[in-house]
Amino acid sequence: MIIVNLDVMMAKRKISSQELADKLGITPANLSILKTNKGKAIRFSTLDKICAALKCMPGDILEYRESEE
Repeated sequence: MIIVNLDVMMAKRKISSQELADKLGITPANLSILKTNKGKAIRFSTLDKICAALKCMPGDILEYRESEE
């Protein structure tokens, strides 16, 4: 399973959800879906914008963990 560690990177960069949503051009509600691992997909263009805004690599945000099934 893929885990989104967006909240961790946001805390490290000291950026609020509203500020990041504004930089990305998405709604705070859509950003919340990403932060809470409720999203089913992410566009590469959105991932690119996140990495640019947070000055990080995709691997800083996305993590793979084996399913607990």
